[in-house]
Amino acid sequence: MESTTYALPATPKQIAYARSLALRNQTLLPWEVQQDRRSLSAWIDAQAKMNPGTQDSRPTSKQVAFAERLARIKRRAVPDECFRDKGLMSKWIDGNK
Repeated sequence: MESTTYALPATPKQIAYARSLALRNQTLLPWEVQQDRRSLSAWIDAQAKMNPGTQDSRPTSKQVAFAERLARIKRRAVPDECFRDKGLMSKWIDGNK
């Protein structure tokens, strides 16, 4: 008699949570991982431990473009530290509108 193990499919709640984590961490949710409950659970555990705050500290490309446009109009330079921190860039833009 042959013993065959079948992988259980992922639940809709698991898939929904995994998609929200993928969005938060700006990563791709692989199709193969979505097919098996255990592999999806392992993927969720790994993604839940990630800290997205470190990725979001740099200013967006729209912020940089707007700040550079303001700097040209005002004939001044954007400080270098503003290119490393989103909050500083936002304050510089607000102060130079």
